[in-house]
Amino acid sequence: MPDGSATLTMTLHAAIAEVPEADWDACAGDDNPFVSHAFLSALEDSGSANARTGWLPQHAVLRDEAGLIVAAAPMYAKSHSYGEYVFDHGWANAIERAGGTYYPKLQVAVPFSPVPGPRLLRRPGSGVPVSVLAQALEQACQSHKLSSVHITFCTEDEWGDLGEAGWLQRLGMQFHWENAGYADFEGFLGALSSRKRKVLRRERRDANACGLTFHALSGADITEAHWDAFYRFYQSTVDRKWGSAYLTRRFFSLLGERLGDRVVLMYAENAGVPVAGALNLAGSQALYGRNWGCRGDWPFLHFELCYYRAIDWAIAHGLQRVEAGAQGRHKIQRGYMPKATYSAHWIAHGGLRRAVAGFLEEEREGVRREMLGLAEESPFRREGE
Repeated sequence: MPDGSATLTMTLHAAIAEVPEADWDACAGDDNPFVSHAFLSALEDSGSANARTGWLPQHAVLRDEAGLIVAAAPMYAKSHSYGEYVFDHGWANAIERAGGTYYPKLQVAVPFSPVPGPRLLRRPGSGVPVSVLAQALEQACQSHKLSSVHITFCTEDEWGDLGEAGWLQRLGMQFHWENAGYADFEGFLGALSSRKRKVLRRERRDANACGLTFHALSGADITEAHWDAFYRFYQSTVDRKWGSAYLTRRFFSLLGERLGDRVVLMYAENAGVPVAGALNLAGSQALYGRNWGCRGDWPFLHFELCYYRAIDWAIAHGLQRVEAGAQGRHKIQRGYMPKATYSAHWIAHGGLRRAVAGFLEEEREGVRREMLGLAEESPFRREGE
């Protein structure tokens, strides 16, 4: 272990089941469900995150001299760069053209989930600094003769500490909706400019005028029949986008069993027949949008199910924001504004590290400029309007 922490020992675990749930969750906290033992175990026990899909668990656990788990990180040995949403294919190509090997690499992340949150999980009161975990991960990478460690969608504080520890810093961008204390959806609409308010009202009116029945289901209200239908939606979306259906049907059942009321399924039916669904997870402060799918062509159904009903639910449950996933400049006009996302990278190869550092410096400035430009497209009323 790093200097000054000789009493700490790091171990790597090939399954989350090897780590006691109570100890893991004591480090993870209860704010973000994606780093919970329940979510990560559902991925593994369902066969969604494993060697077959290129996500081989190597969860890092730090113990003190008494054997108490004081820190942990959800980590995977990756044989490719898919399912991460922070793209490093160019880095892999560069080192392989130079005769090096990029894969396997270590990825500290939540598989298939571009959801910001803590990645270096520390038990409250343990006093373990990020720098100690960072150095331990570097040593694990070197001892296994791997190319790199990547910590994606971490918190801004983790990102800052990792930068001070010498890791390369990368900026990304998503679109989030923030609750300014709205009493209801009409209160949110009142904060928009008149023109944008009319557009949203029209979209909601048209989506709700086509004979569909909408439900917001959670916990025990979500049955296996609901999951059967949602899995068909999920597969059809994957097929249209030429992606890979990493998540198995069993994952959704395990998700419902293990996370209970934290699972929120927005569901639409036509004459009792399911036609669309949007899967969300609820944290203590945010509703996180994940997967969505639809059978049929319904006006503005995607906006209604994924964005507007998520806002309704967040307001009703006193949540501070809705995070609707990756990409989507069209979200701005629906009240979802650009927010920075963060990742940090440690690369063993000196030449590649220097090249990537220069690229990331330019990229960060580009992301900041783009965010400023997109903020000008805000649908919210400006002072004096």
